[in-house]
Amino acid sequence: METADPLLVVEVVYALADGQALYSVTLPRGSTIQDALERSGIIWHFPGVDFSTCKVGVFGKVRSRDTVLSDGDRAEIYRSLLVDSKDARYARVLSGKRRDGG
Repeated sequence: METADPLLVVEVVYALADGQALYSVTLPRGSTIQDALERSGIIWHFPGVDFSTCKVGVFGKVRSRDTVLSDGDRAEIYRSLLVDSKDARYARVLSGKRRDGG
C-alpha cells in the first residue's frame, strides 16, 4: 500500500507594479496560507511592505490566512489599490471633458 507524501509544494506570489515575485515552498500537509508566507521569507525581500494588512488568497479567490493548502496551490498576496477603480474612472471622465472643452 502506498502512503501519501507528507509534504506539499506550493507557490507564494506577490504582485508588483512591474511584475511578480514568485517563491516555491515545501511544507508539511495541513499547512496554511500563513505558514506558506512565513516559510517563503517574503517579508525579508520586501521590508517596506506590511504583509499583515494585505489580503491573501488561492488562485484568485480571497481566503483567510488559516486556509489549509493543497499540493500545487498558488498562495497569493494582494496589494491594496492605490486608487479606487470607480474614482479612477471618474477622474478620467472629468479630465477627458476638460481636454475636449466640455
